[in-house]
Amino acid sequence: MKLKTVTYCFVLFAFLSACNNTPENVQQSNQHPNIYPDYIDVTIPENIAPLNFLLRDSVEKTVATFEGKEASLTIFGKQKIQIPEKKWHDLLSSGEQTISVIVSCLTNGKWTQYKPFSWSVKPDKIDGFLSYRLIEPGYEVWNKIQLVERNIQSFDERVLADNNLTEGSCMNCHIYGNQDPNLSMFHLRGANGGTILNRNGELRKINTRNNEMIANATYGNIHPSGRYGVFSSNVVIPEFHTYRSERLEVYDKASDLIVIDFNENKVSTQPFLSDTTAFETFPVFSADGKSIYYCAAPYKPVPDSIRTLRYSIHRVAFNPETGELGTKADTIWNAEKHKGSVSHLKTSPDDKYLLFTVADYGTFPIWHREAELQMINLQTGELDKLEKVNGPNSDTYHSWSSNSRWFVFASKRDNGIYGKPYFSYVDENGKAHKPFVLPQKDPAKYDFMLKSFNIPELSKGQVPFDAMDIEKIYKDTLTEQVQ
Repeated sequence: MKLKTVTYCFVLFAFLSACNNTPENVQQSNQHPNIYPDYIDVTIPENIAPLNFLLRDSVEKTVATFEGKEASLTIFGKQKIQIPEKKWHDLLSSGEQTISVIVSCLTNGKWTQYKPFSWSVKPDKIDGFLSYRLIEPGYEVWNKIQLVERNIQSFDERVLADNNLTEGSCMNCHIYGNQDPNLSMFHLRGANGGTILNRNGELRKINTRNNEMIANATYGNIHPSGRYGVFSSNVVIPEFHTYRSERLEVYDKASDLIVIDFNENKVSTQPFLSDTTAFETFPVFSADGKSIYYCAAPYKPVPDSIRTLRYSIHRVAFNPETGELGTKADTIWNAEKHKGSVSHLKTSPDDKYLLFTVADYGTFPIWHREAELQMINLQTGELDKLEKVNGPNSDTYHSWSSNSRWFVFASKRDNGIYGKPYFSYVDENGKAHKPFVLPQKDPAKYDFMLKSFNIPELSKGQVPFDAMDIEKIYKDTLTEQVQ
């Protein structure tokens, strides 16, 4: 098949002798170009936005050529390589392929062609939308928080909730049921707040604490049917300390596990999940809705024993017909055996994998540099420490794509402070590939953005509400009460 070639110039004057010419007398380098983000030899879906990048070295001109199975594309720039969206999607439209990327730079009047790298394009599409909380990575700055939805096939972004419209109240944990945009929820705090439940575009505001609970519903998950939510009820204590490199420790003084029937606004639990002998947290439903996975640790006095507090993974049966929990739990991952502590459980939509975070101790890993992702094959019991995925700083807060081929997670690998959303491909053999960061129209955006992307969650489409709807429900709608 004849190779189509598309040449695009970002500037009007000639970078070289002409816009469609390639450099002459080029010196070859056996090193990859020093680009940011690190998009060298990554696996990407065919429906992702352009992987724009910049050169970290000082250069005068840059030429980047992208050679695919049926088309090629050449981009001229200076420090930045920014690819037009239509040209990019045309390049990726050939299905599964390997795109070779060749970068040449002019420095001090001399051209250097760097060692080529590649992008492996997979036809397994990723869910097209990503929501996250934009927040300063501090300890008490809550006056500027937004829940944002990004179309990851382009660079379009919109605000789902803005706490400047809700009296500065904290908002967090926007999650989906089965990556369905018509089934989601998040907590909106404040005097007129509650848990905002979205079911098919109908918004409800629910006070998820009854008189028998120790605290409000905190970490949660939605049943595939949309009828139930499973939550931990946590008495959360944040404290500063000077141990190692962690700036802040957040721990639970007490925590229980509950189920809320959203149709009846009723709370249920089991005695062994709501007594004082253990801390339970981060519950999620299995993909078939017949089990609940959660983290639990034997009670210890905190904060004195915080560095010996380790959470294991447990599983308890759940009956979707009656809403009843089982009377005993099985241990899936033993903290003492593995010498670590787990948090943030996520089951894959095909019910094959359980993805989670492991830290040395405790239940709030985002300030733990050692925090990393691990994955259990629920069919074989095989544990994968995801060495190709994890970086040198905290990797956590993750979400699956609906086809179980991709997951997104928040990583602080760049500087240890700001979390950014990274994507990783899981192939048919269950092996996770090198991750890549969410592309931006301006590849320098992450250098100047002073907010973390917190709790990234994938969904198959746009949610049916926006910030104005959330302002209205906060100010004008009565809060329902669970019993």
